[in-house]
Amino acid sequence: MSEFPEWSRQLGSGVRFDWGLAGAQALGPQSAAVVVVDVLSFTTAVSVAVDAGTLVLPYRWRDGSAVEFAVEQDAELAVGRTAVSRQQPWSLSPAALRRASAPARLVLPSPNGSAISAAVTGVPVIAACLRNASAVADWIAGQGWGTQWKPVAVFAAGEHWPGGGAIRPAVEDWLGAAAVIAALAERGSGPLSPEASVVKASYDGVDDVGALIRDCASGRELAAIGFGEDVAIATEIDASKDVPILVDGAFTHAL
Repeated sequence: MSEFPEWSRQLGSGVRFDWGLAGAQALGPQSAAVVVVDVLSFTTAVSVAVDAGTLVLPYRWRDGSAVEFAVEQDAELAVGRTAVSRQQPWSLSPAALRRASAPARLVLPSPNGSAISAAVTGVPVIAACLRNASAVADWIAGQGWGTQWKPVAVFAAGEHWPGGGAIRPAVEDWLGAAAVIAALAERGSGPLSPEASVVKASYDGVDDVGALIRDCASGRELAAIGFGEDVAIATEIDASKDVPILVDGAFTHAL
């Protein structure tokens, strides 16, 4: 029997919402498709890289195993934001990815969005952010998903407290997920679960999403270490028409 009880699965709704890896494991298997949202910065980085024609391979750990995985996959490896060099100019920073030449294949380690993307099997996994929320909703609706019979689950990745502690619900991921859910509702998807309805309502009530994210904890964190440009790229609302979907272990353009 599954470790997740039936009441946790938001059954009967066409659009569902939850947090993090556990949420994805609970709702993912019953979904027609899942949407992963990690605005600062995994899914924004995926969006920028896929826009440039790169296949992005998610990987949970940034350690020696990531190096081995990149070699096995004949891919370049993204390093930590502060470890970029002329030889390895790729990192989780969307700004760094935009400045660097676009590799054919890139391993992108991330303990949040990447871990969720890799954890869900057997259903399509889509990477969404504020840059492509409307495009993602258009594509999902075009597949006939987002109904009671073919539900879509949207997952906000969240962050972790320093020291690898408990998950920290992140405003930017909440709003990124909300943008997708609001766009799905506009296209007739539903019914929304109570959780998804609350998320949508919060998005509808925000006058300036970009300003809010710049001033939230994660936005301030990145600005404080010199990566304010990443926040600016993450708040390019609907700038991208590309929908990254996980195919054979790599995010690529959805057809």
